[in-house]
Amino acid sequence: MINQLITKIKTTGAPIVVGLDPMLKFVPEHIKKNAFAEFGESLEGAGEAIWQYNKEIVDYIYDMVPAVKPQIAMYEQFGIPGLLAFKKTVDYCKQKGLIVIGDIKRGDIGSTSEAYAVGHLGKVTVGNKSYYGFDEDFATINPYLGSDGVKPFIKVCKEEKKGLFILVKTSNPSSGEFQDRLVKAQVPLDGQAAGLKTSGDRPLYEIVGEQVAKWGEEHMGDSYSYIGAVVGATYPEMGMVLRKIMPKSYILVPGYGAQGGTGKDLVPFFNEDGLGAIINSSRGIIAAYQQEKYASFGPERFGEASRAAVEDMKEDLAQALNSR
Repeated sequence: MINQLITKIKTTGAPIVVGLDPMLKFVPEHIKKNAFAEFGESLEGAGEAIWQYNKEIVDYIYDMVPAVKPQIAMYEQFGIPGLLAFKKTVDYCKQKGLIVIGDIKRGDIGSTSEAYAVGHLGKVTVGNKSYYGFDEDFATINPYLGSDGVKPFIKVCKEEKKGLFILVKTSNPSSGEFQDRLVKAQVPLDGQAAGLKTSGDRPLYEIVGEQVAKWGEEHMGDSYSYIGAVVGATYPEMGMVLRKIMPKSYILVPGYGAQGGTGKDLVPFFNEDGLGAIINSSRGIIAAYQQEKYASFGPERFGEASRAAVEDMKEDLAQALNSR
């Protein structure tokens, strides 16, 4: 799947993933009105509204970007109808040729981790038959319970030729409370070659990044690993270090736009080949019509506003990468 992702990035010229993170306050009134007229002001009505909202955005951007990233919590808040909207969104995006990164951030152990992996990336056996559950192409997972929580996902990824993005350094302000803690560790020889410290106190996120690189060595595509990392755009200096630690891992970078990241901040996340990173924007694209810059489109043309936001983001990233 990593090979397909890279091919689509090259084809579109856009190392961009659109975060499909719907909230009802983002959904235009005319869509909510129609959904509530059919299902009432209910969980079913909310699920229908966010599904119709997602569908129109996808119709306007599917030819411009390689991937989308639905955040499952935005759907779970509406219960079973929300999860049905999540599944319909995943299936529709794949029908449109988009790669789907399930932003599920699962982190558990043993049989629980196995069940999460099967449910989102693999097949579940029912009697003599097997079925895909949500069937995303990639999933985000939390490694901070250790390898017991990661290896079940890697096993399923190998079976299904799918991939992971493992949280290493997240974009939220309080991430440093734990992820930046200094611990004693040794870096491998390749870390020495990259000019990194070989001993002493090092931040935890660097050690996690090293482990991601090791896991990735066992699950390689043509030039990059199926095992990638999540590193926030709000920490470009840390991204530069992690890029050296994980040279063959694709980095999913949240934090562009609404969280403050700009194209020039993102150059350190890419390798010299112009690959190695894919940048996420969520509400900056899906709720673009609510921004002053795109207000002229209005709520009725929110899909067109999203397309314009993608065009601007694509240009911003291209300028930043070409000027390095």
